[in-house]
Amino acid sequence: MLAIKGGKVLTITNGVIDGGVVLIDNGKIKAIGKDVKIPSDAKVINANRKVVMPGLVEAHCHIGIWEESVGWYGSDGNEMTEPITPHMRAIDGIKANADETGLEAALVTGVTTAQILPGSANVIGGTGVVVKTAPKVTVDEMILKNPSGMKVAFGENPRRVYGVELKKMPSTRMGVAALLREWLNKALLYAEKKESATTQKDPIKMPERDPRLEALLPVVKKQIPLRAHAHRADDVATAVRICEEFGLEMSWEHATEGHRVAKWLAGKKVPAVWGPSLTARGKWEMRELNFETPKVLYDAGVFFAIQTDAVGSTIAFLPICAGLACREGLPYEEALKAITINPAKIIGVGDRVGSLEKGKDADIRILSGDPLELKTKVEKVIINGELAWSR
Repeated sequence: MLAIKGGKVLTITNGVIDGGVVLIDNGKIKAIGKDVKIPSDAKVINANRKVVMPGLVEAHCHIGIWEESVGWYGSDGNEMTEPITPHMRAIDGIKANADETGLEAALVTGVTTAQILPGSANVIGGTGVVVKTAPKVTVDEMILKNPSGMKVAFGENPRRVYGVELKKMPSTRMGVAALLREWLNKALLYAEKKESATTQKDPIKMPERDPRLEALLPVVKKQIPLRAHAHRADDVATAVRICEEFGLEMSWEHATEGHRVAKWLAGKKVPAVWGPSLTARGKWEMRELNFETPKVLYDAGVFFAIQTDAVGSTIAFLPICAGLACREGLPYEEALKAITINPAKIIGVGDRVGSLEKGKDADIRILSGDPLELKTKVEKVIINGELAWSR
C-alpha cells in the first residue's frame, strides 16, 4: 500500500484538496481526501508543498512507431504502398523498450497514457492502441485499450502520397471520400453476409475471410470510432457527412480550423483533438494554426482535448501547449481537463484514467508547482500504483 500525503491534490473532476491524501492499493486509488487514514504499514510519499495530479493523457501521438533519431529504419507508421490498409495495427510497429526516446520523454513528463496511431498517408491507415508509458519488454504489457479506433485521413497527405508521388487514386478530395465510402460499403455487405450465414447456420454462404474487411467490422458495428485526420473545416465536414451516412462514430484529429466551424461541430457532438500546435505551419492546410482555437472550441461547447502529434520527445510539450492555450483565454481548469480527463474520455479510457478518483488507476504526477508553469519540475511519476520515474 502507498500513500501520498500533504500535497495540493488536483483531482480534475472533484476540485482541489489542499493537504490531501491519496491512498493506493493494488494499483488503484483506494481513497482520496483530506482526512484519509493512512495504515501503519503503508509506504508514504511526503508531498508537502508539492502538487499532486493525475498523469497526463496524450490523445494522439506516434511515439514508438516512429523511433526518434533513427530515420527510415525506425519509421513504421505509414504503409505507403496502397491507400486502403485497415488491417494495419499500430501495435505491430511500436518499439516498447526503455531506449525509445519518445516513450522516455512521455514518462519523465508524466504523460502516463497515450493513444498511438498509424500515420496519415493512407485514406484508411489502420487501428490505434492506448498504452501506459512505463516501458516494458513488449508492448503487449503496456496496453490499456486495443483497438482504440480506426485511423482515416482527409486532405493533403493521401492526395500527395498517391495522387502526386504514385500517380494513382486518390488525387483529389473527391477521391479520398469515394475510396472511404467504397470500403465502408464493402464492410457493410461483408457483415451482412456473415450474419446471414450465421443466422441460417449455412457455412457455405459464409464469405471468404478478408483481413481488410474484418478490421472494418468493429467500425461499421460502432464498436470503435474513426479517428479522422483533417486540418481544414471542409475536410471535417466531409468526414462528418460520411459518418452520418453510415451511422459511425468519429473524433476530429488535429482540428486546426476548429475556430471556423466550432458552433457547427458542437451541434454535431463530434469531439475534437486539437494540435499539434507548438510546431511550424508545415503545409498550407495548417496556415490558420492559432492558440486561440481551444478557447473558441470551448466557448462553442465542443468537447475537446489538446494533443502534440508527437513523433519522439516532442510529447514533452503537452503541458506547454495547454499553458499557451490558457494564455490565449482558455480557462485554467479547462486547460487541465484538455490534457487529462477530456482526452481520456475521447480515446475510451475515461473510466480508468484522467482524474484522481476512488477506483481509478493510480497514475499520478507529483510536481514542484503549477502544472502549467514552465519552470515547474516533475518530481515523481507513478503508473499503476508503482513508482515509474523519480527526479
